[in-house]
Amino acid sequence: MTSPKLSDMDYLREIERLANCVKVEASSEGWLSYLEDPEGSTALQRSVNALARALRHYHFDGDGCLEEDRPFVRLVGASVLKPSSMPAGMDEGYEEACARIGVEPRPEGWALWNTWSDGELKVTMVVSAVETTEGLFENWSRGRALDPVSPLPSQIALIRRGWIGPMTFSPRAVGRTGLGGRPLS
Repeated sequence: MTSPKLSDMDYLREIERLANCVKVEASSEGWLSYLEDPEGSTALQRSVNALARALRHYHFDGDGCLEEDRPFVRLVGASVLKPSSMPAGMDEGYEEACARIGVEPRPEGWALWNTWSDGELKVTMVVSAVETTEGLFENWSRGRALDPVSPLPSQIALIRRGWIGPMTFSPRAVGRTGLGGRPLS
C-alpha cells in the first residue's frame, strides 16, 4: 500500500504522531524510561527510550508536569468561549452563550470541559482555565491524548449536567468513538 503524498511538514507531523504512539505503548507496557536505561534493556527498548526523550512536548500551565498533587480530569472534549471568537458551529454570540450557560461574561473568556461525574454522568465544567485549554488544543492537534490536572476550586465557575457543545474532541475520545474514521495507531 502506498502512502499519500504529504508535504514535508505533514510528513514530519505524521512521524511525530507515530513516534508518540510508540512512546505511549512502551509506557503502557511499563518499561519506558526517561532516565538512564535500566540494566538489561534490549536494543529496541534503548532506542524507544531515546526516541521518547527526544520528542518535543508543548507544555502549559495545568499539564500535570509540575502539579504532582492534583489528579487529572479525563476529558471527552472541550471548547473555549471568548468575546472575539466562538467555536465553529455555535450560532450565538459570546454574551448570549454566557447567559444560556449561567456565567457572567468576562474579557478572558471561559473554557468548557466536557467530562464525567463520579457517578458517570456527563457533565460540563465551566472553568477560567482558558490558557490551559488552549494548551490542550495545541497538544490534541498533534494527536497527543493529554488531560489537564483538576482545576483549583477558584477556577470552577459552575458544573452543568450534560455536555455543552460544540466541542473539540480529545484524541482519546476520537479513537474510542471512531469519529476519526480510523483507529489511532
